[in-house]
Amino acid sequence: MPESRQPIPISLTKPHRVLGVAAVLVLILVTAFLAYRISEQQGFNQMRDEASHQLDILAAAIDSEVTRHASIPSAVELNPDVLALLRAPAERQDVLQPPANRFLQKLNDHLGGPAIFVLDTSGRVVASSDWIFSDNLLGADLSAIPLFRGAIAGTPGRHYAVDNVRKEPGYFFALPIRDEQQDWKVIGVAVVKSSLHELERRWLGQEAPALIVDANGIVLLASPPEWRYATLQPQNPEVLARISQEQFAGQPLGVTSLDIAIDAAQEGTVVRLSRQLKTDPGPLQGAKSYLALSRHLPGTAWRIVVFSDLRPVFVQASTHAALAAAAIGCFLLWLAFLSQRRRLARGREEARAMLEQANQELERNVAARTADLSEAVTGLQREVAERQRAEQTLRAAQDELVQAAKLAVLGQMATGITHELSQPLGAIRTLSANAVEFMHRGDLATAEKNLGIVGQLAEQAGGIITPLKTFARKSPAVSVAVDVAQAVDAALFLFDARLKKMNVTVNRNFGPKSEIAWCDQNRLQQVLVNLIGNAIDAMADEPVRRLSFSADRASSGQLALAVSDSGFGFTEEALEHLFEPFFTTKQPGEGLGLGLTISRDILRDFGGDLLAGPAPGGGARFVILLPAVPPATTTPEKGKP
Repeated sequence: MPESRQPIPISLTKPHRVLGVAAVLVLILVTAFLAYRISEQQGFNQMRDEASHQLDILAAAIDSEVTRHASIPSAVELNPDVLALLRAPAERQDVLQPPANRFLQKLNDHLGGPAIFVLDTSGRVVASSDWIFSDNLLGADLSAIPLFRGAIAGTPGRHYAVDNVRKEPGYFFALPIRDEQQDWKVIGVAVVKSSLHELERRWLGQEAPALIVDANGIVLLASPPEWRYATLQPQNPEVLARISQEQFAGQPLGVTSLDIAIDAAQEGTVVRLSRQLKTDPGPLQGAKSYLALSRHLPGTAWRIVVFSDLRPVFVQASTHAALAAAAIGCFLLWLAFLSQRRRLARGREEARAMLEQANQELERNVAARTADLSEAVTGLQREVAERQRAEQTLRAAQDELVQAAKLAVLGQMATGITHELSQPLGAIRTLSANAVEFMHRGDLATAEKNLGIVGQLAEQAGGIITPLKTFARKSPAVSVAVDVAQAVDAALFLFDARLKKMNVTVNRNFGPKSEIAWCDQNRLQQVLVNLIGNAIDAMADEPVRRLSFSADRASSGQLALAVSDSGFGFTEEALEHLFEPFFTTKQPGEGLGLGLTISRDILRDFGGDLLAGPAPGGGARFVILLPAVPPATTTPEKGKP
């Protein structure tokens, strides 16, 4: 252990030294603050000038794009075909409508795109330039638009709206049509809808975010586009609903509120926008503070607002503040350097002692940490061993459950098996007794014939017992190339008596050796036995009993073996819990609810799976997914047992 040393006196603990350091810090902070404020104000002024110039350009572009069709209604008002249509009674309008439509179409084609239409005094569209299209405006009722109400009262108008037919926004110009033959009475309204597509295309190409709002504070056009139909301030939902029906064809308004004071933005104001308002990467991503500057658009009730990201201003101001603080700091550091050199010599010794102490502490911590890690590793090894033992126990329990399920199936089929064996055994007993009697009589030919029949019957009984022995055998799962048709036949054989008794029709769309899969035949047979038994139980009360098997190859190479029945099928609730342990749709005492769970686990052990769903035409359908045979494996040859 190093000997105890007295700490070296530090001059900063003296009152006048503390005051000196505080004065230095205050000087640096004041210098940085003044530099920041000056640079920030200069940046604000420069950004305001740039935003104002951008507003001039945008305002001129918007004004030229929006108002270039303002004089078209005057031409419509003077057309004799339009006047004749509006003067005619309702029963003659069908005759006079085509000439008016063709005039509006020619005028529209000449001007390059705006929709031109004429309204009668009830607000119904009686002539339109888009009459040749299936979604034309003819017959549309636009009486709810405030623009129509003003024009029919004799006042020309213009505003942004969305038509009720195509749901397309546009800028509408309306002019009352007066009839000089009726003392200049208003007999209709000429309307021109100026498309905003070109304006939107230019608008979305702007680097800086901007928006256009109407007199109600509703955003009509914006980049980013998801701000369209947002409101600058929260508004009454009833008012927004009314405006939506009158002007926006029922479009939802005010879903988002930007919380921007538009009057303050006239001279430029700092606003904070939430990042969540725009999820895609873009000019607003990752920032919150912006300089908002607004301006009235001439000839409209619109205002245009541009947003300038203040991050460059803040970064520049912070840089200037840092440079100013760094300059003062460098000067003060140079003054402190001389004093510091005198203290370095005394500090080296103290630093060496502290380093030694820290090194010793580090070594102690490393030793303690190493011991903790060793103990943790030992604990993990014990836990891994316990998990391995638990997994082995679980697999053993699963094998026992599989074997128990097999024996349960054999027990259920004991009566049918006894019936199948009793006939050949009785015949063997009779024929063998007859053979003995014929031998006593010396009739060896007849005795030989009887013994031959006895041999055939014994072979038949062996054919019944052999699948049962194979099915009941308890063996580990080993994947080999398996003939799926043979496994299906073996499973059907075990239920042969029940299938015949219940008159179940069995269909299979594949033959022997046609479909080969890579699995354990005994385990696959167990799964098929479980599915066939469930299908027979489900069809017990059905008038038509049909059991179908089909096989197809998936794109992944797996074999999909489908088992379908004509039973009562599944409910939605049963499908959700079908593979949960102990869930069953059978009556209490008729099943444990483990068959499907064990079957799926068996298939997953060798890379397969089990799916369930409704069968076409009713009933249940289970799909067994089986792995394909590996390319290097030799499959059974067709036609060979």
